[in-house]
Amino acid sequence: MKKSYIVIGVIIVIVIGIFMWFKGSYNQMVTRSENVSSQWSNVENQYQRRLDLIPNLVNTVKGYAEHEQNTLTQVVEARAKATQMRVNFDQLDEQTIQKFNNMQGELSSALSRLMAISEQYPDLKANENFRDLQAQLEGTENRIAVERRKFNEEVKGYNAYIRSFPKNIIAGMFGFFPKPYFEAASGAEKAPEVKF
Repeated sequence: MKKSYIVIGVIIVIVIGIFMWFKGSYNQMVTRSENVSSQWSNVENQYQRRLDLIPNLVNTVKGYAEHEQNTLTQVVEARAKATQMRVNFDQLDEQTIQKFNNMQGELSSALSRLMAISEQYPDLKANENFRDLQAQLEGTENRIAVERRKFNEEVKGYNAYIRSFPKNIIAGMFGFFPKPYFEAASGAEKAPEVKF
């Protein structure tokens, strides 16, 4: 009789131990997934900051470079496209990130052309509002790079955690799948050609 109590006690301890391990692993996956989600929000926040600065920048340039309407239109259109794209974190995959990255790349390209225009207008370059907006935009670009790096670090930790054995079994059972990294836009490995 005592042996059966000991066996039952050992079985209960093992079952409780397994349950606690499953619970801890699951909760850690949820926490890491939320960290990735939170960091994605930080990335989007910085892109939104850039989008918010663009109308002021365009309006400042408009007064000095009226015949550069084509470039201004391209910036406004690229901003409109980037503003329209909403990313659902739960459906975050490589294609979605690539599409998001391409739209932001188009906007970056249009902004580069806009900044190049400023070189042709000394009065614009001397304008305090333009200089302030340009500095804010440069600061935002730096923040975007930092937040993207942090996002990739969170994704790395999350992916490593859910892909390690035996946690990968639990991850599969509860629908935790690897998240994609934020990668550089195609062609970013080539240095831009600068002409004066």
